[in-house]
Amino acid sequence: MRRFTLLALAGLVVLAFATGLVAQGLGTGWSRVATVAHGLVGLSFLLLVPWKSPMVRSGLRRRRKGAVWSIALLVGIVATIASGLLQMTGTVRTLGPLTTMQVHIGAASASVGLAVSHYLRHPVRPRQADLARRNVVRLATLTAGAGVVLAGWESGVGALGWPGGERRFTGSHERGSGNPAAMPVTQWFTDSVPRLDRMEVTVADRFLGPEDLATLPMETLEATLDCTSGWYSTQQWKGVRLDRLLGDVAGASIEVRSVTGYGRRFPAEDADRMWLAFEVGGAPLSAGHGFPARIVAPGRRGFWWVKWVESVRPSDVPAWFQVPFPLS
Repeated sequence: MRRFTLLALAGLVVLAFATGLVAQGLGTGWSRVATVAHGLVGLSFLLLVPWKSPMVRSGLRRRRKGAVWSIALLVGIVATIASGLLQMTGTVRTLGPLTTMQVHIGAASASVGLAVSHYLRHPVRPRQADLARRNVVRLATLTAGAGVVLAGWESGVGALGWPGGERRFTGSHERGSGNPAAMPVTQWFTDSVPRLDRMEVTVADRFLGPEDLATLPMETLEATLDCTSGWYSTQQWKGVRLDRLLGDVAGASIEVRSVTGYGRRFPAEDADRMWLAFEVGGAPLSAGHGFPARIVAPGRRGFWWVKWVESVRPSDVPAWFQVPFPLS
């Protein structure tokens, strides 16, 4: 059982990282599958505690070299699971200056690095014998047990009337829908909110100023901004669809840049499913929500909704040629 436990934990770290990335990156219904799988993986860690804890105690008694990093890994995993469970309940929105989801992601990222280091110091290499029938049964039992615990937890959250019972399929909680002033203000890592006094946006080779707004083919749409920090908000946005703004896109992608230097590239064929928005809730965008203009991209997570847009232009660089999650 010792060998199965160690290999299972190593596999769970990989699965937790993979399902977490997918769950955070997708804004479509497929995210539900990844989110459920992520929950199963997290609870599987807990179910292996009775078999792993004797190994931990034994290692601490022997005071192995590098034990401090093993303890750090344990703390990281506990923090990851605890913050994940709190995010599911919706009863705790923040932990200090960070949202519960941000703590979860930060602790998980640190834990993955520590887990890789731990495995390199104490490798357990897979063997063909590990696929024996009893290990397959153990794995099936572990998965089924995690499923039962997850279903029970979800039922408990709903029965107790906690906010988590109403969370979106991405795991995000509703914040300020229909009320832009109550919608959280967030930005990517190193960005701060710029204070701009007028609209200046370059679209392809055309410069748009405040006087051009009245001439644009504006429309209003309802769309949900689902932020990776754990909240979502549905608002009425007003703007111009990109295919009407750009015409036929002569390039492989559409590159959108913010005055902060932040940017993303979108597939050219998505131009009819994206908007350059200038208003939300019937009023101009506030500074925190992206004045003078921001991207509205239904079905994509919040980090795609570029704020404080200064340029929208075709690009010959394919949309896939960028990091899945921006680094700054």
